[in-house]
Amino acid sequence: MLSAPKGWEAEDVVDRKEWLVTCRDVAGRRRDLTVFVSQGHVVLVAPPGETAVLAPLEVGRLRAALRDAVVTASEPA
Repeated sequence: MLSAPKGWEAEDVVDRKEWLVTCRDVAGRRRDLTVFVSQGHVVLVAPPGETAVLAPLEVGRLRAALRDAVVTASEPA
């Protein structure tokens, strides 16, 4: 489980819709980018201490995840 970013309450992180986008780091290891919504903001979590390397198909998946997260963030609470 991801820890809450500074300024966010723990309960806001526990029950959420989350999207994972598979990618690779610069060493070629499989990693995930995580996209979620917290307090009306879209949050993108990259692999810790790594750079995400995305193939064209993975960029499309990231785009779709971000689009879905923006729609979710725009919904009334």
